[in-house]
Amino acid sequence: MSDLTQILLAAQNGEPRAAEQLLPLVYEELRKLAAAKLARERPGQTLQPTALVHEAWLRVSGPDQPTWNGRGHFFGAAAEAMRRILIDQARRKLRPRHGGDLARVDADTPGLDLVAPSAADEELLAVHETLDRLAALDARKAELVKLRYFAGLTLEETADALGISVPTAKRDWAYARVWLHREINAPRR
Repeated sequence: MSDLTQILLAAQNGEPRAAEQLLPLVYEELRKLAAAKLARERPGQTLQPTALVHEAWLRVSGPDQPTWNGRGHFFGAAAEAMRRILIDQARRKLRPRHGGDLARVDADTPGLDLVAPSAADEELLAVHETLDRLAALDARKAELVKLRYFAGLTLEETADALGISVPTAKRDWAYARVWLHREINAPRR
């Protein structure tokens, strides 16, 4: 049993020092995940990896903390927390009150040409909404997408977190990508 799993079990059993020991063990890995995810966001992103990690930590380490079934379960919950934070931020930025209906203007561009807004927020929301339908069909594939797309884990890291083989993770990832693409691009009825 790894140190992380032992500390997670101790935190569940109410040991007060366990939470203090947990954060230093997972902080750098969570920060790498957050940095990888935010690196794929559009330029001008105001949320920093440190802030994303801190928000996610508050959500997964609060008093309503579930029973952690090991490292994979913990990082799955952290990925879900990051996903929800990014979704909330994307929704907020798309509201007219926060400039969602305005075109981005780059002040450094000669003549102040308009810069086409990135579809990152729209893509993020589309994946989020479609992911719920995938979870109803196959929860493991949906969890894999959360870890890969929202947390930025590699296939190897995702396979380890889910307790599956790398070839199975590759097959699930290929299936999920095609399924999500088809669902997102399907004509609306």
